[in-house]
Amino acid sequence: MGDPKFSRKKYEVPLHPWEKDRIEKEGALLKKYGLKNKREIWKAETFLRKIRGRARELLAGGEIEEEKDRSLNHLVKLGLLPPKSTLDDMLALNIESILSRRLQTIVYLKGLASTPRQARQFIIHGHVAVNGKKVRVPSYMVEKSDEEEISYSSRSPLQEEDHPSRPSIPMEEKWVNGE
Repeated sequence: MGDPKFSRKKYEVPLHPWEKDRIEKEGALLKKYGLKNKREIWKAETFLRKIRGRARELLAGGEIEEEKDRSLNHLVKLGLLPPKSTLDDMLALNIESILSRRLQTIVYLKGLASTPRQARQFIIHGHVAVNGKKVRVPSYMVEKSDEEEISYSSRSPLQEEDHPSRPSIPMEEKWVNGE
């Protein structure tokens, strides 16, 4: 059972540590999303694995409509799937769709930070609020309804327009170009 002070791992590590292709893909994801380490990728992969496993269970089982709708509605609420999705859409999710719903990524895409790393720093230092509440977790999964409510926190010095750390241009163009 274990000591309640020590939480269990929320991710699974790769089976083989030295696969060149996997290491290169993870490195590209680390750079693109400004992640701290590969453990964050493994957490997202584990989350994705659980979603896909649940979809396979619902497909294999007698497809209880209530459970199927509950699972799909949860993913629609998170913004991972469009409305009126099917279990096949649930199986088609990939790691980038999970990483794109993180608070860190959305703060960067909204233009509140110049780089994904700076977005992470702003979040950790308490400069970002969701629905008026300060959130200090870069991996916070932002629901679709809360996406427009992301801003600088009320007591943050970044509220001032002329603050030197605020970005001057929207970052969506840079994100698309892969810079």
